[in-house]
Amino acid sequence: MKTGNAVVIGGLLAGLVTTAAMVAGRKSGVLGKTLDRDSVDWIDRHTGSRAVIGDAGTSAVELANHLGASVGFAALYPPLRRAMPDLPPATLGALYGTALYAVNIAGIAPILGITQGEIAAGARKATKRWAIHVLQAVVTAVAIDRLTRGDSGTAA
Repeated sequence: MKTGNAVVIGGLLAGLVTTAAMVAGRKSGVLGKTLDRDSVDWIDRHTGSRAVIGDAGTSAVELANHLGASVGFAALYPPLRRAMPDLPPATLGALYGTALYAVNIAGIAPILGITQGEIAAGARKATKRWAIHVLQAVVTAVAIDRLTRGDSGTAA
């Protein structure tokens, strides 16, 4: 499969897997309030969306944003794979997920007001957010590598 198609599929798959993990984590009590709920609150604070489309509608907007971001992040994986072809996909994915967490959650999210910052969140919540980002990037890496295996013009 061509890399571009694998990026879209891998990114969407990773976005769905992480969404499922956050929902399951919330429902089981393991994760508490997750980043997707912080994002829903942020969308509502800035747009008043819950009054217009309800919580379910605002959650759908956040999911679309989450899936789009996941595909966008997946697009950055092939150059990493080319730069580090000898690392196993799961290892490269874990490193990439750690970098995504550091930039997006520890860096950008507090500036935008989506989160209160990782120090204020505490080690437990920060570790859970990091783990979700590692999960997302590992799923992305493994999916793209498997989907592009044998394609001579790919990143894998």
